[in-house]
Parts: sequence; C-alpha cells; structure tokens
Amino acid sequence: MTKSIVLTGATRGLGLAMTRFFAAEDHTVHGCGRDATAIAALQKEFPRPHSFATIDISDDAAVENWAREVLKNGAPDLLLNNAAVIAPNSPLWKLPASKVDPVIDINLKGTIHSIRHFLPAMIERGRGVVVNFSSGWGRSTSPEVATYCATKYAIEGLTAALAQELPPGLAAVALNPGVIHTDMLTSCFADSASEYPTPEEWIKTAGPFLLNISPRDNGRPLTVPF
Repeated sequence: MTKSIVLTGATRGLGLAMTRFFAAEDHTVHGCGRDATAIAALQKEFPRPHSFATIDISDDAAVENWAREVLKNGAPDLLLNNAAVIAPNSPLWKLPASKVDPVIDINLKGTIHSIRHFLPAMIERGRGVVVNFSSGWGRSTSPEVATYCATKYAIEGLTAALAQELPPGLAAVALNPGVIHTDMLTSCFADSASEYPTPEEWIKTAGPFLLNISPRDNGRPLTVPF
C-alpha cells in the first residue's frame, strides 16, 4: 500500500537516503530542510505528488504553515522526525549558548512542533505512526556530546509519554538508527567515521524496517537491525 510520509531533515544524510528510498518504492514524500538550494534540487528530482519545503523546524509558525499545506492532501501515514544537529565536541561548560541553543531548539523543540501540527490529523483519521529519531546517545553517554545526549534522552522520554496518550490505531516510537557514516558522525569521530555504514547502505535495511512499524510497536524503543 502506498504511504504518505512526512520527513524532517530530508536534504542530507539519513533524511536524503530515506527520501530516495521511499520515492523509489512509490510512496509519497513530503520533506523539509533548511537549505533552500537542496530543497529545490529535491523537488526537481522528485516532482509532485512529492513536495519539499524550506523551513527551520525550530520555528513553530513555519512548521504550522508547512503542515497546513501538506495536510491539504490528507494526514500522513508515517511522520518521521529525523532532523537534528550536534554541537562541536566540547566539555559542556565550555560551550557558548550560541552552540547549545540550536541543538535543543531543533532536536527537541522541532520534534514537538512537528508532532503538534501533524498528529491531530492522524488522530482524527484513526491511524498513523510517529517515529522520533533518537540515537545510541539517547540510551548511553559519551564525553563532549552532552547537549546532544540530553536532547536524545529527552526524545526517548517524550516518545514514551506520547505513546501512552495515543488512542488505539496509532503508534509513537523512538528509533535508534545505529551508528552511520554521516557528516554529523564525522564531526564527532573524524576519520574513524568512515568505518561505519553509509546512509545508502543503512537504508537497505532501515527503509523496510520503518515501513513495517505498526500500532503493535507503540511505545517500544526500537533500533534498526543491521
């Protein structure tokens, strides 16, 4: 069955891999990102019914406007809250607010904004799955990534509570995608990031896995098995 998929952070890394996988599988992707040039390239590569919008998900009004447009085509079957950023590696006390605030605003508040504006339509329809992207650093910790850990631990708790609030027929899950060779991982691991799978390798397992999440998984902390 063809699904309607809303995806934040669609222009790079895991988001771009998901966009290309789902479109190739004949699902409809409604994606967003902050890079206007990348968004325009995606819309050219994947014309309508796919749609792509240039927004910053930390801006609640922008997310609301984007959702209003997407929901004209009906509620999504799958809401993938993937967008995230990370601060430079540093002891917590050395990070200025200018580096901390975007991590909290995008990773946590952005996820909440997306849920706030898309989930009511899913509830009204009576079905749908919300996947909030967590991390291994949402279930464990490492030095010099404290703010990222904080937001991903928050995603785990937020999702567990949200799952308890949902009516039958819907699901909310926190997903650890695994350790993937993305720009974000390179910023943390430097050259050793290349030892891990690329997004293109990851999506071969992750794409079908995401499509198979159902209401029976509600509240479960999931990890892509690869």
